[in-house]
Amino acid sequence: MSIFVEKFTLGRGPITAAVKDTIDVANHPSRAGSKVFANRPPAKKHADVVEAILQAGCRLIGKLNLHELAFGMTGINHWTGTPRNVTYPDFIPGGSSSGSAVAVAAKRVDFSLGTDTGGSIRVPAACCGVYGLKPTFGRISRKGVMPEQTTLDCVGPFAASLQMLRKAMAIIDSHFQTDQKSKIRKLGLVACEADSDIQKPINDWVAQSGLPCLPIDLPSLKQAFEAGLTLINAEVWQAYGGYLDTGKIDKDVAKRLVMAKQTGAKEIEAAEKIRSQFTREVDDALTKVDVLITPSLPALPMKCHEALAGKQDLNISALARPFNVSGHPALSMPVPETSNRPIGLQIIAPKGKDEWLFEAAQILDESIQTKPSKERV
Repeated sequence: MSIFVEKFTLGRGPITAAVKDTIDVANHPSRAGSKVFANRPPAKKHADVVEAILQAGCRLIGKLNLHELAFGMTGINHWTGTPRNVTYPDFIPGGSSSGSAVAVAAKRVDFSLGTDTGGSIRVPAACCGVYGLKPTFGRISRKGVMPEQTTLDCVGPFAASLQMLRKAMAIIDSHFQTDQKSKIRKLGLVACEADSDIQKPINDWVAQSGLPCLPIDLPSLKQAFEAGLTLINAEVWQAYGGYLDTGKIDKDVAKRLVMAKQTGAKEIEAAEKIRSQFTREVDDALTKVDVLITPSLPALPMKCHEALAGKQDLNISALARPFNVSGHPALSMPVPETSNRPIGLQIIAPKGKDEWLFEAAQILDESIQTKPSKERV
């Protein structure tokens, strides 16, 4: 399995971790899964999040694979190889942080770090049946993370359990409160377009929690998704467009870069207006409820053989990407159900209230654990 692009050991602690290969580790190159960086020199310093991992006494055991340049949602990489989705082998691992999700699903590490610019933590977490967190934008330092300039990207953790995810967040954020008592009293179920076999288990699970749940409408949700695509195109082109003519970028990413090049100032201006509008809508909704709930994915992910054959599906991020645009923290957790399908539930909290995501997730987890197995969705 192509989970790691490089293995090494730093630190001696009992908790093991690994980081996406866009995050600098001193004396090791960050290649972003791309042949254009094959000969990149080693980083001179640890990224801030790596320093935090080591200072916490964790054992860092390597750098993890990803969709090339973190610019794709399938997790396919023809240069470094594609991590196999060990939980749902027929399906893609999801991208771009494919190796980060698979590493925890395969129990190769206790937690991993990925990055999320348009769903790149939450999508692979949902595809692989693990937990993944995109923190509030700007809460976690991105110093030493590629690309340097972004208005969307966040570093965040993956783990196979909510308890370990909480520990991982506390490790990379010294201000994160692990002992906060639950403040979750009311949920908001966001109206969105999702397949019924995705939405129904989520609706049932939310109802089972016993908490009041209000229907929530975010009128600009679809527009925010499109705005997110515009903004990521502009920012990725600025970061990596100069490498397009090398011929070393794989065709799926090269095709997206060609399209990204066409992003003009008027499109960016319009996207920024949608960013402000959608952010207000989310902020307003979160005055009525404590957290918002959506599916992590609008439909089941594509099969791996389809992605390897060149099929793309940016709509997989239709419900995750809008919250990169708004900057709100969001957590994907696996939905327990009996048909062995990758279904994730996404929780969104007010900015700076990342701890609330864990409290809501804990309530949901406890509600399913107290149900007899024959009654579980």
